[in-house]
Amino acid sequence: MLKTRIQDDVKAAMKAKDKDRLSTLRLISAAIKQREVDERIELDDDQVLAVLEKMIKQRRDSITQYENAGRQELADQEQREITIIEAYMPESLSDEEIATLIEAAMAETGAESVRDMGKVMGLLKPKMQGRADMGKVGALVKQKLSG
Repeated sequence: MLKTRIQDDVKAAMKAKDKDRLSTLRLISAAIKQREVDERIELDDDQVLAVLEKMIKQRRDSITQYENAGRQELADQEQREITIIEAYMPESLSDEEIATLIEAAMAETGAESVRDMGKVMGLLKPKMQGRADMGKVGALVKQKLSG
């Protein structure tokens, strides 16, 4: 289970005295624990992936803001955290795989216009969670349904 793997890696980072990795892993553990406490549930792997995906998105937004403010050292720190977090994500889908899944979802739902986008995205999200940037996927679906 992904959560157990992260906890084991926290212990390993402590033993190795790897401060950067340890602090990022603690951030991950805290985010998972926070969601579990808030929702009073035990997160499964898919839900842990959603937490990790959100953390990566937040860091990408921060990188943009730091770079615009001329704070490259902070942007670099955020990038190091992304690299550590991405190690727990499943392998990303290629552009071809994404296009194939979009086509299949459109065919399965009978989507013909942008109004059908919700149906298509509802079908794609569980298949692509953690394996593709859902913002980009949404833009591709919208483009295909508009054209």
